[in-house]
Amino acid sequence: MIVIATLVAAAGRTDRLRTALEAMIEPSLAEPGCLGYQLYADPNRPEQMAVLEEWTDEEALQLHFGTGHFKQVSEVLGEVLAVPPQLRRLTERRA
Repeated sequence: MIVIATLVAAAGRTDRLRTALEAMIEPSLAEPGCLGYQLYADPNRPEQMAVLEEWTDEEALQLHFGTGHFKQVSEVLGEVLAVPPQLRRLTERRA
């Protein structure tokens, strides 16, 4: 399962958002079921970022949502985002 989280920092909060999201990479990759976790920023609009995550299944993703590092970043997001985050779940289409 692929998850794409799209986030937009409020004015003056881009660095804080980037720092918070970067802090999520290592502990997320250490979680059971996490196959990939990468942060991207729009080069033309640095306040817009995306996290591309790959999880083995929905259960692993739900466990991620309950971790201490996820709860901590959620608090920061409430302070630094211009709009609520968008979360898309994608699954592989098999012929």
